Amino acid sequence: MSEHLGLSADEVLTTTRSVRKRLDLSRPVDRGVLVECIDIAHQSPTGSNSQRWRWMIVDDADRRRAIAEIYRTHFEAAYADAPDPEPGSQADRIRESAQHLSDHLHEVPVHVIPLLADRMDEGTPSFRQASRWGGILPAVWSFMLALRERGIGSAWTTLHLRDERAVADILGIPFDDYTQAGLFPVAHTVGTDFKLAKRPPAEEFIRWNEWS
Repeated sequence: MSEHLGLSADEVLTTTRSVRKRLDLSRPVDRGVLVECIDIAHQSPTGSNSQRWRWMIVDDADRRRAIAEIYRTHFEAAYADAPDPEPGSQADRIRESAQHLSDHLHEVPVHVIPLLADRMDEGTPSFRQASRWGGILPAVWSFMLALRERGIGSAWTTLHLRDERAVADILGIPFDDYTQAGLFPVAHTVGTDFKLAKRPPAEEFIRWNEWS
């Protein structure tokens, strides 16, 4: 059974933070809730009404451990030469949170990998990529919103894609036919008192009619 928190639309939208340190590693996630959230996700827009999305849900401990090892290898490589952020800064908190997820990814009860039913690579024309990604990304975001409304957190991660084929082999995904859109650790959250993210005002990112 799903567990609705009675959040308003604004509360759901303003609390869909990436959840890493507050994932409940001890509490399982019901498969029925995941299916319910994906059903909701499938109401999102999809180019030519094609529904070119697939969902790989991994709750097998051995496969999660194997995926986490790949993720951890690339996490360590990505941060090996990165300068240490200023202690107490937002960058420092993000780094600490990311490290926590890397250390505990294998313990997160569910890994979700959305798949695009096409192979995207560096030679794929940008217009085709925009069309294909524009079909799956709204579905994934809708999935995350549906999770959040049920007291379940996640985070959009991509580091495992540096070795996408290895993960495809672990899960039996036909690599030449499907592109992985990310890796989403999914778990109930410890508490629901999330706050707004600190973001610059929208005006700093908007241009009207011309770039200058």
